Amino acid sequence: MTIRKSVMTGLAVIATAALGLTACSANAPAPGTADSGEITVYNAQHESLAQEWVDAFTAETGIKVTIRNGSDTEMSNQIIQEGEASPADVFLTENSPAMAQVENAGLFADIDKGTLDQVPVEFRPSTNKWTGIAARSTVFVYDPKKISADKLPKSMLDLAKPEWKGNWAASPTGADFQAIVAALLELEGEVATAEWLAGMKENFTAYKGNSTAMKAVNAGEIDGALIYHYYYYGDQAKTGENSKNVTSHYFKNQDPGAFVSVSGGGVLASSKHAAQAQEFLKFVTGKAGQEILKTGTSFEYAVGSEVASNEKLVPLKELQAPTVDPAKLNSAKVTELMNKAGLL
Repeated sequence: MTIRKSVMTGLAVIATAALGLTACSANAPAPGTADSGEITVYNAQHESLAQEWVDAFTAETGIKVTIRNGSDTEMSNQIIQEGEASPADVFLTENSPAMAQVENAGLFADIDKGTLDQVPVEFRPSTNKWTGIAARSTVFVYDPKKISADKLPKSMLDLAKPEWKGNWAASPTGADFQAIVAALLELEGEVATAEWLAGMKENFTAYKGNSTAMKAVNAGEIDGALIYHYYYYGDQAKTGENSKNVTSHYFKNQDPGAFVSVSGGGVLASSKHAAQAQEFLKFVTGKAGQEILKTGTSFEYAVGSEVASNEKLVPLKELQAPTVDPAKLNSAKVTELMNKAGLL
């Protein structure tokens, strides 16, 4: 009996130890869980720029990042549809309206104060529920052989006048152009925006994509196009074949056409990796992240940590941009007005 009892006791101890190991394994963090340090970024910024940020962040912190790429509205709508079940920890955009859309759905966490302090107030929404990470300026690119300097539009609003019929282009279905219209709506109101869109419908030629519109100007198909500044600089940095006949006109004077669109970054309230997500956003807006804008190939403006933008760009302070609160850019109303105008 004593030997049998000892054997049984020994087996019980082994079984208990085995159960303990199983329990420990069950409680250990699996890859991609809250304790593993991995985050998922829903990215609507340029894929190459986002990848540079991610690679530098991982190299510095050891935190792995999975990127899911898509357009501004595609990603914002997906986040809203997923709600609290979204696997996204961070959302990055090219333009502000998509950020405002997610914010209005109540899906962003508060941004750490240390991150907000790295970005000037003019590049942040008044709500501080997300932050600017980069910026781009509206420009009118044109062929100087077809439009002399004294004939350039003094305001973006001039493009709706009869004399501009058939003389300019845009990409109305893109998030870039719709952000410009959102700024116009905030600055001038619904009636003025609807009138301008009606004039645009009569006057402009539609192209798919800003680079395509610029290429059309370069090829002599159209006299000018309303796009963002970096398409010109990006092409010039390569072969220049799609911009060699093109010059950029900046409206300045707080004109709606001088609008500077803020690219945004936010942390999802549903994130299971909140500390790491906040760390990523702090990195992007910090010196190392903003230096990537200065020295990289995106040619977007740096907005954080007092880092200067690429020296080839017209300095932000010289653009004389209008003051627009990014939190108030209304993408839903813009879509409604552009549909009514027959532009979408």
